[in-house]
Amino acid sequence: MFIKISNDKKIDTDSFNSEERHVLQKLIGWKSLVNSMAEFQRKKESALFTGWNNSGPIHATENLTLVIEQLEKELLARLENDGEH
Repeated sequence: MFIKISNDKKIDTDSFNSEERHVLQKLIGWKSLVNSMAEFQRKKESALFTGWNNSGPIHATENLTLVIEQLEKELLARLENDGEH
């Protein structure tokens, strides 16, 4: 799966290890469910700290960090749009 970061940058999640993909899957789900950026950031920290199947902390690589930042931008856009209704 490719995640578009900018007009000229896409990140291929096939390059992520299984632990990173697990965290990413959680965060993609949480992006739709949380009601605030603070809540999303708590979920992110928990996912990175807990790891895959409680395997322990995961260090966010540069690419994972870029994808998380993109998810945060998308969340902000959703929250702003939700506030308009």
